[in-house]
Amino acid sequence: MIFEDQLQRKLSISNPPQRIISLVPSQTELLVDLGLEERIVGVTKFCVRPKGLRKSKAIVGGTKNYRMEDIASLQPDLIIGNKEENEKEGIAELMEKYPVWMSDILTIEDSYKMIQSLGEILDVRFEADKILGDIKKELAKPLPIKGKAFYLIWNEPIMGVGRRTFIDQMLSFAGFENLIQKERYPEISLENLVRQNPDYLLLSSEPFPFKQKHVEFFKDILPDSKVLIVDGEYFSWYGSRLLGAKSYFETLI
Repeated sequence: MIFEDQLQRKLSISNPPQRIISLVPSQTELLVDLGLEERIVGVTKFCVRPKGLRKSKAIVGGTKNYRMEDIASLQPDLIIGNKEENEKEGIAELMEKYPVWMSDILTIEDSYKMIQSLGEILDVRFEADKILGDIKKELAKPLPIKGKAFYLIWNEPIMGVGRRTFIDQMLSFAGFENLIQKERYPEISLENLVRQNPDYLLLSSEPFPFKQKHVEFFKDILPDSKVLIVDGEYFSWYGSRLLGAKSYFETLI
């Protein structure tokens, strides 16, 4: 059968794949929740959910670099990646040798389409529809407005999350007005943070591991802001992790 990924690429897959490599942590978690753990043969070192999965699967590198020889030895019949999270040149090399299905997630609706598509390709439509239905019910109504916010993902240089990102969509759903108007992940000066004086400064748990010492630093320069370390998985993981997002966001008051 011919399937289309979210980069509008056509893939020919004759049978439901039985030897899957996942190069994206949130999509790895989704595959397990779809009941496909036994069909996963390889994951990245960052695929930490569910706990313990990496002990039973081959580690094929990170999300930006891949152990090509290890991948070849696994003889995958499907590799699943993501446009933003995976390194372009390495993915292009893999595409020359294996069926590679790529997601491209900027909106919550994109995540819905990704879940549905993987359900079809992997012949687990019922399980995908169940997860998708539960997520849609969970995210049917955005939470009340909490206030204006900066969401930071890196320190030295300070980097935040702007427009045209999935995290921006989740911030909006959670009730935060994103003060960063630039697209993607711009650098932000301390002067800009102080000048805009956000109601909330959200320090993501990933990819930079913000700690309490960072909370104290930002509290000193933003005494009127609520400074929180937040679980980045609920803001940036676009698979089945969405099922717990609303409950988590409700705690951020």
